[in-house]
Parts: sequence; structure tokens; C-alpha cells
Amino acid sequence: MKTITRVPNRLAKEKSPYLLQHQYNPVDWYPWSEEAFAKAKEEDKPIFLSIGYSTCHWCHVMERESFEDEEVAKVLNDNYISIKVDREERPDLDHLYMTFCQVLTGQGGWPLTIIMTPEKKPFFAGTYFPKHSRGGLAGLIELLTKIAALWVGQREKLISTGDELTTFVIKESLEFSAGDLSAKVIDDAYQRLEHYFDREYGGFGHAPKFPTPHQLTILLRYYVVKGEKKALAMVEKSLEQMYKGGIFDHIGFGFSRYSTDRKWLVPHFEKMLYDNALLAMTYLEAYQVTAQDLYREIAEKIFAYVLREMTSPEGAFYSAEDADSEGVEGKFYLWTPEEIQEILGDDAGNSFCRIYDITKQGNFAGSNIPNLINSKLEDLAKIEAEYKEEREKLYQVRDKREHPFKDDKILTAWNGLMIAALAMGGRILDNAQYLSAAEKAFAFILNKLTDQKGRLLVRYRNGEAAYPAYLDDYAFLIWALLELYASTYKPKYLNKALALNKEMLDLFWDEEQKCLYLTGRDSEKILVRPKEIYDGALPAGASVAVLNLLKLANLTGEYELENKAQEFFYSCGEEIKANPMGHTYLLQAYLFSQTPISTVVVVEGEVQEESLPMLALLQKSFLPHTVSLYLSAETRELIEVIPFLTDYQALEGKTTAYFCQNKKCQTPIQELATFKKALSG
Repeated sequence: MKTITRVPNRLAKEKSPYLLQHQYNPVDWYPWSEEAFAKAKEEDKPIFLSIGYSTCHWCHVMERESFEDEEVAKVLNDNYISIKVDREERPDLDHLYMTFCQVLTGQGGWPLTIIMTPEKKPFFAGTYFPKHSRGGLAGLIELLTKIAALWVGQREKLISTGDELTTFVIKESLEFSAGDLSAKVIDDAYQRLEHYFDREYGGFGHAPKFPTPHQLTILLRYYVVKGEKKALAMVEKSLEQMYKGGIFDHIGFGFSRYSTDRKWLVPHFEKMLYDNALLAMTYLEAYQVTAQDLYREIAEKIFAYVLREMTSPEGAFYSAEDADSEGVEGKFYLWTPEEIQEILGDDAGNSFCRIYDITKQGNFAGSNIPNLINSKLEDLAKIEAEYKEEREKLYQVRDKREHPFKDDKILTAWNGLMIAALAMGGRILDNAQYLSAAEKAFAFILNKLTDQKGRLLVRYRNGEAAYPAYLDDYAFLIWALLELYASTYKPKYLNKALALNKEMLDLFWDEEQKCLYLTGRDSEKILVRPKEIYDGALPAGASVAVLNLLKLANLTGEYELENKAQEFFYSCGEEIKANPMGHTYLLQAYLFSQTPISTVVVVEGEVQEESLPMLALLQKSFLPHTVSLYLSAETRELIEVIPFLTDYQALEGKTTAYFCQNKKCQTPIQELATFKKALSG
């Protein structure tokens, strides 16, 4: 029998799991590099750019159909210089070329397919293409052959198209329209969310449905500020239905990226670290607001999944798990009644199947996704208790199946989100394990994801850290530090947040337009230095950064940070007003700026234990428009960075709390009942 020796291409030297997935393709891939563009100029060829990520189902499909195919490889190798990019390592390139795709086609997605000049100017864009034309989709072979002919015969037209597209994107898509904001924009956002709310299954709009947690967290804040009960009802309905659906993994826990249907039944089975971080924070806040144990339990299940499946030996967090296993989407997660009965026995198996919707006909591809969609809300606690042992048995069996691919690269931005979530979980649920995990992960970032000059980096894998960090990395990590400080009151976390924030402004602030770039001034120069304020599946780094500015201003008294936030709101005011539903995290920052903010300083007295009940109230209550500081014998160093704390003393040796709102201070408080009343007010 003849042995086929696979010859690796240039991607074999990369660290990205996505690029390594393509290392044995017959396509002569280059990573994004000057070598590739020099080769394109030397050979007078256009660039074929393919952008995706390791857990993308349709990226896998296009690889199997086309990039592993010798015929497609020959067309590409003869006529193009082919470049592969991991969007999670290079969000700057992804954002830039995705914008071109959306401008050119009206839509986007991954895999992202771009054809461009050696000068990096795109003249063609699309997403997934099959090898040959089918079902209304253009075939890649036909497309590549036609464009190669045009490159030879009508190159000037292609280059002109690229120039026009570049100019349009710069002028129309990467610059914002300035304008004043008012409180009306918050009401407009609420009204639009209410309009698109699915009253039967929760969430917003039609299938596919994304969790988009910041659309729920702004509703929680709207409820607190406005007293609008319908806002809270929308949050609760959405959180309950998402949990009941198949988008939540009822056997091994954790949420999938989105649902392909209205009911949240059939997920796109990949699990992303960022979704689980943002959803954990949302369930924790809902628990704070409502005291409903269900939300606490769901947050705990998310953390159980992350700490068990997504945590590296050093304590940092992996990026994602694939939708596919054994080449089949969702196979790892599916069950038949026969499998359930074999594991649990007839009686327990039949009972489990009835509750979790496991049927002979199946609810997905002839098999079954466990779900509780047909269960009543009031029965969920009983189901959770009664079927715990059965779920554990199924988990143990499932764990022996071939697991989906795990992208084990460690991203600073996404780790920042999970650190923030675990820090919140630690203080709200009084769980030392969560807090310890958050602190350990931050220590990893500090030790492994900064260069010799202290510059934050994007990605770590197999001993290598790479790429100067983007705005999202800074913003999400500062968010994590603010949550760590609120959970521990250790000055080092607030000090580091201030230092990173200063560095962020130095690297990313646009002094002319008064907003923030996605890339630092020391990053690779690409066609356009992009900006982003749209809060999609993830909140924009700029949106998070602005809320960080406002919180740091109120914590430290450095109100020039608040001025920068106000300048930012004006710089993109018309954009926000035109689409408030697309800027729900940024609007949380704006709501923060328009709400009377309480700054609470607790000064420890001679008896340390006296301060603990006050701190517990601060840490467990939902106080989205309150910031707090703790001054004790161990934290006096705070005075060095926050000079106004010099004036705060423990009166008569007793723990004393100081409340300031709208830059006006109230009478110092020493009684817990009075403190509790002041917080609720």
C-alpha cells in the first residue's frame, strides 16, 4: 500500500491553532507578512486573503471542500499569493476587511474571503464559497478563474474598484458623526428593545438568535433607574429561556455561541470563552436584582464548565471549543433514547428522556439535544435536584467520546472578561475559589502577556506571546482590574488599572476626533487605522473603555478622565442616536454619566471586623452607579494615588463610611442600618 507523505506549508511554523489546521493544505499559504506582499509584487499576482478562526464550522467546510483540494490549490498557487489570518489574533485586519465585505455585499461572516492588490486594497469580498457553483452560491474555482483573467486583461478596472472601495470605507464606515446626546437616547434604546423582544421565548428579533448580554444588562440598569418593571421582565424571560434551551449544555454546562432557531433549541455548538464570561456576569447581576437562586445556579454552572474544561495548568483561560467532532456538527452533544436507557436503566432513562425532550424522532438531525423548553419555570429547581445524579452519569459517558477541538490559545481580551466574571462571582457569591482563579489568571497575563518594556500583548500559546495589544485587550483587562479591586480592595489592582488606562489613552486616543482607535500608534500600519463602537456579540472595546474612564474618574477624583468620556460621547453622538440598540454597552456608559454617582469610602476602625458587614453590603448589592474604596491599615498606600483620601478618618476609632453623590458629601455613617438605607437610596 502506497504511503502518502503530507508536506507542510509555511503555516507549520505558526502558533495559531487556526493556521496550524491549514498547515498540510496543498495551497501554498503564507501567514500575513511582508514576505507575502513582496512575493505578490515580484510575481505580479493578486492576493487571496482568507480570514477565519479555529472553531468556525463553515471555515472547516470550506477547508474540506476547497483548501484540501488539489484542483483548487493549483488555481490558487498558479494565479494568487494566498494568505491565512486568524481573526482572533488579528482583529485589526478582520475588522478592516470585514468592513469592506459589508460595504460591498451588505453582509459579512466567516470564513471571510478577500481578493486584493499587492498594495492590500481589496476589490472583491465574500464569505463561504463551495468548490463549484451550487444552490445560488458562486463556485470558488469559477470565481478564481474569472478574477485571474480579469487581473490579466482588465487590471486597471480592478485596481480602480479597490481604490474607490478604500476611499469609501475610510470616509463612510470608519469615521463617526458627532452630535449631542440626551437622556432620550436611553429611552429610545429601551423602546427598540421592547419592540424587538420575543415575548414567547425571550431574546430579541428572529433566528438566528445571539445572547448579546449587554442588551440585557442595560435593561437591568434601566429597571433600577426608571423603575420600569417590563425591562426586568424582559431580562428574566430571556435568561430563563436561554437556560432551558439547547444553547445551554445541560450535561456539561456552558453556553454555545448562538441559537439557529427562535426557541434557543438548536445551537451553533461552538462554545466561546467570551460568551460564557459575559453571560455569567449577566446571570450574577440578575441574581443581585431578584435574589432568584436559579440565576446563581446558572452562573455557578458556567464557572464549573470554565474551570473544568477551559482553564490551562497555569490558570489562564482557553479561547473556544469547536462545534464539530468527528467531522460532524454537534455530534459530541447529541443523544438517542437508547443511549440514555443503556446508561441510566429503563425507568430512570425513560424519566430523563421525558423531562429533557429525548425522543425517537429526535429534535436535531435525527438525534436529540437535551433541553427543558417544555418545562415550567417553577419546576426547574426540582428537576435540577432530582436529575443531578443522572446528568453526572451521562457526563462521564460523554466525556469518553471524541471531544470537539479546543482552541488553547490564551487571548488577553477574552481572559480579561472571564477574570471580571470570576471576580464578580467571588464577591457576589462569597466564593473564594472563583476569586482565586481570577487573581491567578491576572497574574498569568501580567507575567506572560507583556513584553520587556511592559507593553501588553494579544496572544499566548506554547511559550510564545505575540502582537501588540489592541484597544479591546486594554479595555477588558482594565474592566477585570476594576472588578478585582471591588472584590478584594487590594490597592495593587486599582493602581494597575490606572497605569493601564494611562497607557491606553497614550496609545489609542484620537486627539483630533476625540475617540479611540482599535490599534495602537505603535501597531502595524494597515490601510486604515480602524475605529469601532458597535456593540455586537461582544461589547466594543471603546464602549468598555469609556465606562472604565467614568468609573476611574469617580474613584480617584481625576475628572479629566470624565471629560474625555464626555468628548467621546459627542464624537459619535449621531451614530448612537441612529442605532441605539447597536450601542447598548456604550449607552450603559452614557447612563452612568447621566446618573447621580455615589462614591463610598469605608475607613476601617480599630476593630477590623466592624467594617466587614459594610463591605459585604457593598459587594453583594446591585449598585451599577456606585463606586467604592476601602481604607485600612493595610491599604493606606491608596492615599499616594488618591490624595483626597487623606481627609477620611475613622471617627472615634470606629469604622466610618463616607457617602458622596454629585460631588457633594453626606454626614459620615457608622451604623450598619443607616449605611444600608443610604445604599438603597
